[in-house]
Amino acid sequence: MASREPDGLDRLGEFGFIARMARPFIRELPAGVEGIGDDCAVMPWTKGERLLVTTDMLLENRHFIRNRVSGRDLGWKSLAVNLSDIAAMGGRPKWALLSLGIPEGVGLEWLDAFYKGWREAARPFGVRLVGGDTTRSPGGIVISIVVGGTVRAGKEKLRSGAAAGDVVAVTGAVGDSGGGLKVLLAGGPEGRDEERLVRAHHRPRPHVEEGEWLAGRPGVRAMMDVSDGIDSDIRRIMERSRVGADIALDRLPVSAVLRRVARKRGFEAVETAATGGEDYCLLVTVAPETFERTAGAFKRRFGRLLAAVGTIRTKASGLRYFLNGRPAHIRARGYDHFKSFRNS
Repeated sequence: MASREPDGLDRLGEFGFIARMARPFIRELPAGVEGIGDDCAVMPWTKGERLLVTTDMLLENRHFIRNRVSGRDLGWKSLAVNLSDIAAMGGRPKWALLSLGIPEGVGLEWLDAFYKGWREAARPFGVRLVGGDTTRSPGGIVISIVVGGTVRAGKEKLRSGAAAGDVVAVTGAVGDSGGGLKVLLAGGPEGRDEERLVRAHHRPRPHVEEGEWLAGRPGVRAMMDVSDGIDSDIRRIMERSRVGADIALDRLPVSAVLRRVARKRGFEAVETAATGGEDYCLLVTVAPETFERTAGAFKRRFGRLLAAVGTIRTKASGLRYFLNGRPAHIRARGYDHFKSFRNS
């Protein structure tokens, strides 16, 4: 089917379009403000803090299918993905705005469940809902959220901080959410393993404590959350930092649950880990001389590995994949909102 997007938009892709649109606005930003290109905008705040602001939008039949996710789970996820952006900057979320476009047929019971899930995601971090908007949608459900937070001045972590030689690491397992999506698209979960993957997809945990902790460690240089998949997200760090990267596919932290479901369902667990997205752990680069000390302290603090999955190289190297020390390739690519229209 032909693209439904304007001419050239599917060619540019989501990130090419953002770069094209952002150029004149970035030039207008005053000193001390970080705008488009990171997980959050960063602005002056108090003497010891900087203000973080992020926004995200979820559209029915683009980001979720209503009859495959409960209102409660969708409420959780819609906020959690924004909290993850604050975490990726090393910050602490404080407040949120929530706007909803509600089509006919969505009743109060569904909306009550949505807000219940939203509050469940907000409560552990003390995030307060301070405003928003509602309207009648002519199509599906539209969810738009803005989250604000703070980070200690000088501790904010940008995508542009990576340097050649840095260790590339992640703060949790990757691929479970992508595996959960595959299960949902194949008709739904069968058994406990598949239910766990679906839950990972519907109820991601934002790594706020981990991000704030890492931001205070020496040698932590660049950070972002894994939203569109390792393959897409490492490319964003590469672009902003003007570097290349080597990723060892065999070192990606892939859960035993994902491996079992992948064997049963007939898909590649490692490729799903690299490209699936929506895990919302953190992708971080750390100076090599401090990595072992940081990883050891991370394990003592959080009870799991800060998993080293690659190395930052010079820009000329580009992105290279390895499997058991040998060059490798992945067939799929991380998610792109506009290029995905080509097959729709």
